[in-house]
Amino acid sequence: MKKHLLFIFLLALVHSVNAQLNNNYLYNRIRPADSLTNELHLNFYNFNYVRNYEYSNKFHDGYTLYGTQLEPQLVYYAHPNLAITAGAYLRKDFGNERGLFDAKPLFNVKYSKKNLTLVFGSLEGNIQHNYIEPLYNFERKITTPIEYGTQLLIDKEKFSLDAWIAWQKMIYRGDAAKEEIVGGFSTEIVLVKNEDWKLTIPAQSLFYHAGGQIDVLKEIPITTLFNGATGFTLSKNIGYHVKQVYTQNFVAAYKDFSPTKVRAYQGGFGLWLNAGIDTRWGNLVASYWKGNKFISIKGMPLYQSVSETMNDAGYTQNHRNILMLRYIYQKELLPNLYLDVRFEPHFDLDRSEKQLQFNHSFFLTYKESFKLFKVKK
Repeated sequence: MKKHLLFIFLLALVHSVNAQLNNNYLYNRIRPADSLTNELHLNFYNFNYVRNYEYSNKFHDGYTLYGTQLEPQLVYYAHPNLAITAGAYLRKDFGNERGLFDAKPLFNVKYSKKNLTLVFGSLEGNIQHNYIEPLYNFERKITTPIEYGTQLLIDKEKFSLDAWIAWQKMIYRGDAAKEEIVGGFSTEIVLVKNEDWKLTIPAQSLFYHAGGQIDVLKEIPITTLFNGATGFTLSKNIGYHVKQVYTQNFVAAYKDFSPTKVRAYQGGFGLWLNAGIDTRWGNLVASYWKGNKFISIKGMPLYQSVSETMNDAGYTQNHRNILMLRYIYQKELLPNLYLDVRFEPHFDLDRSEKQLQFNHSFFLTYKESFKLFKVKK
């Protein structure tokens, strides 16, 4: 099965839209450049977060995430096309008296030439993959932001691709655990692009495999899951006060390819429809999700047909109908300091009382690179 996943990954390389709210302020990208060759830099990234769910339903728990993350990294620009990084990821949750909640090493090698970048080690992953939210939960930016593996990035004027594979859990001989691999691609082909209009065709896929031959858990069956999505996006530039109007529409799919079927559903699908407007005063997006027996590998639990909540885990509901209105305000407060505020109310149209529920977020991000010295040769 690992060979099959690697084969699919290679197909993605030769055949991936920002179909979410704009998350560019939260990204941290490091690239080699001619002007930086033989220099050592300190890349400093600080992400501060408050994300609160005022939820009371059977599919998504209500809770609050509140804290800060640091990613200091030493970056050696060894060649105009090569950067080598070493650093650490640190997470502190406020109110947690145990100290750091999480700490991980960060290492990668980055080769970049023209429109192509190859990453080996800690990936430019998580929300930077640009998956739609039913496939990839935005909250993972806070809870599980680090991925290790291999990634190919292509960024051309009319074509973009993020193809990646990550080793989520490695096992050794005799371990009482299954190895876990996750990967996929997101791509966008631009059909029309001029001063006023832009029309694109996006495609996204996500694969998950849990198995292995050297573990001792032979009674636990192999798992292979697939999520995918495709559709179209259309946007029109307007002016200064109202910058842009757009629509982003996807058909999403779920399929269980496991040899032994143990999940409530073996296949399902969903419609993810969005209409938005970007203005000087913030961005407003109306979103509608219609799901049918849909299970997500890494998506937001709210959109699934199988519950993962504390009190209702395993509860199923074939059809899910969610209407959401989302507002986001973003501003660069100072050079390298970015504010991001979000308010996202929704109605569950399958509930008779159609109770309004919402989540809201406050993010403050600082990112800067400092030159330490130039290596003399």
